[in-house]
Amino acid sequence: MLTQLVQGLHDMGVELQRSQLDSFEAYRDELMRWNQRVNLTAITDPAEIETRHFLDSLTLLYALQGWRQTGSGLRMIDIGSGAGFPGIPVKLVLPDMRLTLLEATGKKVEFLSHMVALLGLRDIDVVHGRAEEVAHSPNHREAYDIAAARAVASLSTLAEVCLPFVSVGGLFVALKKGGIKAEVEDSRAAITRVGGEEARLLEVPLPQLSDGRYLVCSTKAYPSPLQYPRRTGIPFKRPL
Repeated sequence: MLTQLVQGLHDMGVELQRSQLDSFEAYRDELMRWNQRVNLTAITDPAEIETRHFLDSLTLLYALQGWRQTGSGLRMIDIGSGAGFPGIPVKLVLPDMRLTLLEATGKKVEFLSHMVALLGLRDIDVVHGRAEEVAHSPNHREAYDIAAARAVASLSTLAEVCLPFVSVGGLFVALKKGGIKAEVEDSRAAITRVGGEEARLLEVPLPQLSDGRYLVCSTKAYPSPLQYPRRTGIPFKRPL
């Protein structure tokens, strides 16, 4: 019955309709079914999918401020979407947003396309590609209000590959956990170089996620220099 998800969202001031809960249940079940033959996630317990995937993804709502109630007009890109996190859970809660899911692994792209069709989601695009390349496309560069990433990479790396997607005045958000204050400090120069303001931390207060979850947020202050992100692989091998 997605009890933990419902309670966590209630604590955030969000109540879901029955149809939205049905979509989350279908998403969970299909993720578990596909994961038997495609390596989508190491988390296979239904209760952990509910908290460590769905609820964790939805902590992004803390950063959305004015868009939180309806999502109307919001343009968001989920970079390194994997099995759809955080993008699809946010889309299920804010159905009026426009969402792009960017993923480099073909099998995961196949799953994402399948889920979009199965859940009947509209105003959502699945893009197969690397962020370092897609960020230089005129269709995507500085075209989004929000660029979100849940990938396991340094904050300096994530800033370089995410901020070029964000329009000036928009927001880059990295979902992180653990002791990250030193990482935030180390990323200051990189964030500024790619166009962002100094990062700020939003601590996630939910008891269902008690292992030190944070949203690291940077507002886009000026256009990203054209040389960023650097060519494929370099931001990960040699962070700014």
